[in-house]
Amino acid sequence: MVLMKVFVTRKIPEMGLEILRREFELEINPYDRVLSKEEIIKGLKGKDGLLCLLTDPIDVDVINSETKLKMIASYAVGYNNIDVKAATKRGIPVSNTPGVLTDATSDMAWALLFSVARRIVEADKFTRAGKFKGWAPMLMHGQDVTDKTLGVVGAGRIGTAFALKSKGFNMNVLYVDEKINETLEKEVNATKVTFGELLKKSDFVSLHVPFVPSTHHLIGEKELKMMKKNTVLINTSRGPVVDEQALILALKEKRIFGAGLDVYEHEPEIAEELKKLDNAIIQPHSASATIETRTKMAVMAAENMVEGLKGKVPNNCVNMEVFKVR
Repeated sequence: MVLMKVFVTRKIPEMGLEILRREFELEINPYDRVLSKEEIIKGLKGKDGLLCLLTDPIDVDVINSETKLKMIASYAVGYNNIDVKAATKRGIPVSNTPGVLTDATSDMAWALLFSVARRIVEADKFTRAGKFKGWAPMLMHGQDVTDKTLGVVGAGRIGTAFALKSKGFNMNVLYVDEKINETLEKEVNATKVTFGELLKKSDFVSLHVPFVPSTHHLIGEKELKMMKKNTVLINTSRGPVVDEQALILALKEKRIFGAGLDVYEHEPEIAEELKKLDNAIIQPHSASATIETRTKMAVMAAENMVEGLKGKVPNNCVNMEVFKVR
């Protein structure tokens, strides 16, 4: 029996690859780096399935480069790097990996929140540099977290998990979302407010929205000016949700207290000015980077691929319409 062929654009945890090897002939990108569009097209030649990453440009040219292509499985929750419309036109299912990284990502948002509020990274550098000469009453003042107002922008899976973790800190939780979140309102007495009200009242603003045209530069100069001087901004969603240059200026002028970022507007490039700011903590897009979570993502992506190439509906298909027209 001739096995179907799958191209994996970068090595993922072994448990996921083992699932694929049992069913298909695999070709895996041998380099530990992001492939160019041309390299992906070359690797896709003669393949039935494509398992890709959020960093891969899967546009109409890639999708139409291989007539055998029958399934695209993304090793990520987001899929704005994939031209889903082009895939749907070709009748190709596209899947993602939702749910499994909810806790890891919400945990990272909290890690960033505390790190910025209490100036952890700045204080670590200060101490390692030998500047610590003993306790001092004015040394490294940060922000309290307990009893403060938490603003959650986007109350989906991750936003909800993030807000629920505020229980132990007796916070006043505000949220912005298209729908009423009954779970948050019941569990943490959260209040659904307008975007402007959230920005004006929150001590901590955490972003948990997808990147779509309406969320591009959701936080810009105007929004930053609405925030309080003690506000901490957290972004673990997508980089372009924040106007990076406007944020840099607000941080330099200390119009807000600080920012914790895991994603960037022009990723993987990060503005040099941002790297120099003590009131910004920057992470290498690693919110889901726990052994358990990345392994679960690999298994889910692999299982989606198996389902799709066997002609079944993948559990996490993002373009279900491809099955309605068959």
